[in-house]
Amino acid sequence: MDKLYWQSLDHYKDLKEQSNPDKVKPEPEFSIEGLDESEIKGKSSRRDFLKMLGFSVSAVALVSSCQMPVRKAIPLLNQPSDLIPGVPNFYASTFYDGNDYCSILVKTRESRPIKIEGNDLSKITKGGTNARTQASVLNLYDDARLKNPRLGKVDSDWETIDRDVLNKLQDARESGKKVVLLTPTIISPSTRQLINEFISEYPNISWIQRDTINYSAMRKANELNFGQRIIPNYHFDKADTIVSFNADFLGNWLLPVAFTKQFSTKRKLTDQNKELNRLYQFESNLSLTGSNADYRFTIKPSEESAVLLNLYNEIARATGANTFLAPVTTIDVSKAANDLIASKGKSIVVSGTNNLNIQLIVNAINHLLGNYGKTIDTTKPIHLNQADEADMQQLVKDMNAGKISGLLVYNTNPAYDEADTESFVNGLGKVAFKVSFAETLDETAELCDFVCTTHNFLETWDDAQPIEGSFSFTQPTIRPIFNTRQFQDNLIKWMGLDMDYASYMEQHWKSMLSQHEEVMGNFTDNWNKLKHDGVFQHEEDDSAQATFTEQALKATEPLAEGIELALYEKISMGTGKYANNPWLLEMPDPITTATWDNYVCVPIDLAEEKSLKYEDVVLVNGAFELPVIVQPGQASGTVSIALGYGRISAGMAGNGVGKNAYPLLHTKNGFTNNTGTVVTIEKVAGKTYELAATQIHHNMEDRPIVRETTLEKFKENPISGNEQHIIDEKNNVTLYSKVDYDGIHWGMTIDLTSCTGCANCVIACQAENNVPVIGKDQVRKRRIMHWMRIDRYYSADPENPEVHHMPVMCQHCDNAPCENVCPVAATNHSDEGLNQMAYNRCIGTRYCINNCPYKVRRFNWYEFANNNKFDYNMNSELGKLVLNPDVIVRQRGVVEKCSLCVQRLQSKKLEAKRENRALVDGEVQTACSQSCPTNAIHFGNLKDENSVVVQDNKSDRMYHLLEQLHTLPSTSYLTKVRNKES
Repeated sequence: MDKLYWQSLDHYKDLKEQSNPDKVKPEPEFSIEGLDESEIKGKSSRRDFLKMLGFSVSAVALVSSCQMPVRKAIPLLNQPSDLIPGVPNFYASTFYDGNDYCSILVKTRESRPIKIEGNDLSKITKGGTNARTQASVLNLYDDARLKNPRLGKVDSDWETIDRDVLNKLQDARESGKKVVLLTPTIISPSTRQLINEFISEYPNISWIQRDTINYSAMRKANELNFGQRIIPNYHFDKADTIVSFNADFLGNWLLPVAFTKQFSTKRKLTDQNKELNRLYQFESNLSLTGSNADYRFTIKPSEESAVLLNLYNEIARATGANTFLAPVTTIDVSKAANDLIASKGKSIVVSGTNNLNIQLIVNAINHLLGNYGKTIDTTKPIHLNQADEADMQQLVKDMNAGKISGLLVYNTNPAYDEADTESFVNGLGKVAFKVSFAETLDETAELCDFVCTTHNFLETWDDAQPIEGSFSFTQPTIRPIFNTRQFQDNLIKWMGLDMDYASYMEQHWKSMLSQHEEVMGNFTDNWNKLKHDGVFQHEEDDSAQATFTEQALKATEPLAEGIELALYEKISMGTGKYANNPWLLEMPDPITTATWDNYVCVPIDLAEEKSLKYEDVVLVNGAFELPVIVQPGQASGTVSIALGYGRISAGMAGNGVGKNAYPLLHTKNGFTNNTGTVVTIEKVAGKTYELAATQIHHNMEDRPIVRETTLEKFKENPISGNEQHIIDEKNNVTLYSKVDYDGIHWGMTIDLTSCTGCANCVIACQAENNVPVIGKDQVRKRRIMHWMRIDRYYSADPENPEVHHMPVMCQHCDNAPCENVCPVAATNHSDEGLNQMAYNRCIGTRYCINNCPYKVRRFNWYEFANNNKFDYNMNSELGKLVLNPDVIVRQRGVVEKCSLCVQRLQSKKLEAKRENRALVDGEVQTACSQSCPTNAIHFGNLKDENSVVVQDNKSDRMYHLLEQLHTLPSTSYLTKVRNKES
C-alpha cells in the first residue's frame, strides 16, 4: 500500500524506518505466564503433545460424566397473563440520568430487565442508543446500590425517615429558615409541576438545578441574541457543511444519539445518492467527532475565540456584513468559510465551549449564513442542561456563610464533580440538616444526615420532554428490588397527599391531553397507548423564529506560553456517574483504545521535549500523578485528561480507578469550562504505570485491511480505493468445493463511511451474549473477551492524523480455517452459513484461535463466573440477574466468539414458522446491528436478492477482510469515503 496505516507511534516509526517485518520478533500469540522454558521455546515433543491431548480428552470425558446438580424450580401458582416463561416482554421507557437522554425499549425475561434497545417510534433518537445507554441495565443489578434508607451511617426504615425529615421541614418552614432543593436539569413536566407544588407547600424552599457539564454560556448568548435563554435544536441531517469547535456532538455533546442519527443520514452513498456532508472539526484533543471529520484542525483552547472571529470576518466580508478586530492566528479558515458560504441555509456552526464571547460569535456566524429556521430551530429548543451555574456558585457561598438551614440533594454529586469541591464540602458541613436522594452511597450522600434511597430508573414512573413538543415516558420494568422509594413519592408523602407518583403523573397527563385535539377522546385508551408506544409528539404549526439582535464580538489573544488543559468525557465513562459499571470500565476508548484508567494525553512535541513515553508517570499541577499516552492529534501546547474517574465512593469496581480531574475545571467570568486551565506537567523520574490498551493486541502487518478513498475519486470511479478487491477476486483459487445453501445464508455488511467507531455495538453485544468482564490485568495479557472489537488505525501526519475505525467480529467464513484444525469438531459450519461453537465439546486446544487470521476467537483462561478473583457482574446473585438465559455462560478452557446472535435468529425463525410465513428482510437483527446509531451494520439473508446485505454486496465499494486468503467471509465491508479534496 502507498499510504501508511499505523496503530501507535512506535509502529509508525518502524514503518518510516522501513524496518524488515521478517526480522521483527513477533509477540507470542498466547500468554506465556505459567509455562516452563521448553514450552515457551516450542520444544515440546510429539510424545508430550499426545500425552497432554490424551489427558485433556480423558479429563473432559470424566467431567462430562459427573452428575449434574439438582436444580429445583417452583412453578407459578397463578401465572400472569403477560408472562410466558422463555418468551421476552418489551416495555417502552426512557433513559435520562440528568445528562444523557435516549428513548428506549427494555427487554425483560421472567420479569428481569436484561437488555436495552432503542425505540424506533422516537422521532428524536429513532431507535439508536449509545454505550452508556446500553450498559445502564447493569446498574440495576449493582451490588453498590443501597438496600434501605439510611439515618446517619446506619440503615433505617421509611417510617422513621418520614417522621424525622418531616419534622425538620416543618420546623424550617415555621421559622422561615432557607432550604434548598438541588437537582440536575429536570426535563419531566410532571416532576417540574410536582416540585413547584412542593415549594408552594414549603415556601422557604428554593429549587436550584445543577449540571455537571455546564452550558450556561450558550443559554446566555441566546438570551442576548434572541431574548430567550434557550439551547436551540440542531438538525444535522439538513446540513451540507458542519463546522464544530470542541463540540463532540457524535460522542457527548447535548444529544449525541440524536445528532449521530442525523449526521449519518448524510453519510450514505448509494446508486441514487453520491453526495456527502462535509465536517470540519477544530479541537484540542482528538475526540470521536474529530476522528470522523473530513478536515480536522488542532487548536489550543486560548486560540478558539480568535479562530472563530477570523472565520466570522471571512464570511462577513463575503456577505457585506460588519467585521470586528480579531487577533491573527496561524489557523487557515478560508476553506471552511468558503464551504459555509456555498452552503448558506444548509450549514451548522457549533461550539462546545462554555464561553460567552465564543457562543456569541457562533450565533453571529449562523445568523450570517441564514441557518436559523432551517438547520437550527429556536422554536423547539432543547430542554437539557437548563442550569444556571451562577445559582450553584451562590449556593456554595450561602452555605459557607451559614445562610442555608437545609439541603435536599437529588441525583447530583457535587462533593465529587464540583469544580471547587472543597468549598462545597466545607459549606455542606455548616448546613443543619442534609437529605440525599441517591441510588448508591456516593460522595455527597456519605456527607448527608438522611439518605432516602431511590429506585433505579428501570423501577420508576416518569416522563420527559427533551425537546419542545416531544415527550417520552418511563415505566417500571421490574418491581423494586430493594426497600427504595422514588424521589417524587417522597415529595408527595411530605406534602401529605394520599397518592403515589404514578397516579399523580396520570392526572397530570389527563389534564395535558385534554388540550390536544389529536388525542381527545377516551383517556384510558389514549393513556395506555402512550405508555405502550413510549413517546408522544405534539405537532404545532411552526412559529416564527425569534428576531436576532446583534451583539459586539470580541476575541482574546492566544496564550504565548504555558501548557493548556483540555478536559473531556470518555465515550464510556461520561461524567463518572456510572464509574462502578464494569462493562463501561473495560470498554476500550475509541481513540486511545485504553481501558480501566484515565491518563494524560500529551502531544508528540511535548513528549519529545520532556522525554515522555507511553506509561511514564507525570505530576499534574503538583496535585496528582497520572500515566502518559503520547497521543497523535493532540494539539501542540496542550494536554488532555478524561473526567469521570477518581471516585472514592462508587463501589467495588470503580473505587480508586484513575484520578479526579474535576478540580482542574477552568472558571472565568462566572462560567466553568472544560478547557483553558494552564497546568504544569513534570515527569516523575523512574516511575511508570501500566495501562491496558487493546489496539496493540493486533497488527495490520501492512495488509489492505482499511480501504478508503475521497468523494471526488469515488465519483470518477466507484471502485476507487478498492482496486485490490478486483485483483484478489481474479487470482483467488481454492481446493474447497463451493458451499450451496438452501434458503438461508446469513451475512453482514459494515459501511465504514457511516461507522463512527462509537463502540455502542461492543456493549450491546456484551449485554446480549453474556460476555464476561475480566479486569485490567487480564486485558493487559491480551485476554479481553469482547466478541467484537473496534480497531483504530491512523494514517498521514502523526501530529494530526486521519483516523479509521474498523469493527471486527467473527467473519463466519465459508472456507473457515478454524474448522479444519479442531480435534474434537467443536467448531463447525451450519447449513445457514454460521461458524458455530459447541461449547460443551471444546477442550481448549486453541488451534482454532491460532488458525484464525482475524483473531476474533476468545479463550476463557479462567472461570469468570462465580469466581471471587473476577468479582464484577457474574459473581453475585444480584449481578447474575442481568444474564441472558438464551445464551450459556461459558466455562474455563472454552473458546467463544461471535455467533451472529444465533439465539435471535432461532427466535425469529420459530415466530415466522408459527405464523406460517417467510422471514422478512430486516426482521432479524443482531445486537450490534439493532443498536447501531448510524445504521452502519446491516444483517440479513445473502440468498434473498432483495435484501439490504445483497444490495451492499453488489456495491463497487464491497470487500472482505484478507480476501486474498479466500476464506470467503460472510461479513463484508464497504470502503470508507471522505469528503475532502484528493
